[in-house]
Amino acid sequence: MFGRKKKKNYEGRTVVLVGHCFPDRFMIKSAIKRAVPGSSLETVNDEKGLEPYLNGSAVLLVNRELDGTFVTDSGIELIEQVMKGDDPPVTILISNYEDAQSQAETAGANPGFGKSDLYEARTVEILQKAAGG
Repeated sequence: MFGRKKKKNYEGRTVVLVGHCFPDRFMIKSAIKRAVPGSSLETVNDEKGLEPYLNGSAVLLVNRELDGTFVTDSGIELIEQVMKGDDPPVTILISNYEDAQSQAETAGANPGFGKSDLYEARTVEILQKAAGG
């Protein structure tokens, strides 16, 4: 029909939630399923679990304060380390704090968003662009 956009399917694209607590994971997964339909969702709460996703093929959604067992509890420090790789993945910080977003972008992350903005049109655009849409 005229005027209707066909929804893009992001099948084959992996979105990884890095360092998020259980309640946040549930909320973020819900937003991702709506914004990036068909994508595979993974959760990582330690360095070993993150390793398979450091080759550039995934989208990492990094929490500002990491939950789990990482060498650091700072999502920004983790982003700095990830971006030093030869083929770093698309990386986004999830934080409501503008200064943290600025630091993450300086470290090489894509523009991010806060948990309070999960269902905003801008967030959907960020997620779709990161996933290749």
